[in-house]
Amino acid sequence: MTIGFIGDIVGRPGRAMIETHLKKIRQEFALDYVIANAENASHGFGLNAQHANELFSYGVNLITGGNHTWDKKEIIPLLETLPILRPHNYPKGVAGSGVKIVHVNAEPIAVLNIMGHYGMPTLNNAFLCAQETVDALLHEGIRTIIVDFHAEATSEKYAMFHLLKGKASAVFGTHTHVGTDDLQIDEGTCFVSDVGLSGARDGVIGMDKTAPLKRFLTGLPCALELPKKCKKIFQMVIVKIEEGRCIDAFKVRIFDDQERHIAKAIYER
Repeated sequence: MTIGFIGDIVGRPGRAMIETHLKKIRQEFALDYVIANAENASHGFGLNAQHANELFSYGVNLITGGNHTWDKKEIIPLLETLPILRPHNYPKGVAGSGVKIVHVNAEPIAVLNIMGHYGMPTLNNAFLCAQETVDALLHEGIRTIIVDFHAEATSEKYAMFHLLKGKASAVFGTHTHVGTDDLQIDEGTCFVSDVGLSGARDGVIGMDKTAPLKRFLTGLPCALELPKKCKKIFQMVIVKIEEGRCIDAFKVRIFDDQERHIAKAIYER
C-alpha cells in the first residue's frame, strides 16, 4: 500500500498547488490513499465546506486538523458528515473524532490526529491518548496506522515517535509549516518532525511577510494575511507499507510549476 501525506495546506496558494500537482503525483507514484492537514486551507485560518470539497475533488481522501480546526464555525457539521478529523485528545463531548478507520484495497487502515501541548490549547494528555488509541487499534487487528501529530515542539514530536515506534506505520509532524530534514524509518515506523506547508514559500509560514515583520519590530498586534502574489511550494511524504510496517519513504517537493526535489528517508535497520 502506498500512502501520501500532505503537510499544512495554507490558503489559496496551497489549494492551487494541490489542484496543479496532486492528481499527477497520485498517478505517477500509484498512491492508494492521500491524507492532508487542511486546518489552514480557508484564507489561512480554518476550513470551510467549499474548500473541503475542493480538496476532495483534487484527490485528497481524508483531512486532518489541529489548533485552527475551529476557526470556521461551519466545521462542526462537516466533522460529522465528511472524512475530516480534529485532534483526538479533545475532551469527550466535543464534535467529531480524531481517529478514523477506512478500507483501502480491502485492507483496514487507521488515521489518528493528535495535538501536542507546548504553545497549544489545553487538552487531554497527547501521549496517553495516542498510546491507548494505537494499542486499541492493534488489538482490533489494524496494522496500518498513520498518525498526524500536530505540535510545536520538536521534543514532543520525537518523544511521540519513540513512544509509537514499532507500533504505528508513520508519525507525521505538522503545525510549524517549515519542513524538516529528518525523514527516517526505524522499526517499521516512518517519522518526520514536520512535513512542511503547501502554499506560499516566500513569506512567513505561508502568510504575507508584512504583518509578521511589524509584529516583531513593534510588538503590536497586526492581522495576518495571505500574499496576493507569491512563490509557491508543494510538499508531500509518500510511504510504502507492507503488513503495517513502512518499508520505504520519500519526500516530494515541487517549487511553483517547475523544479522538483525528491529526498529519500534514512532507513535504520
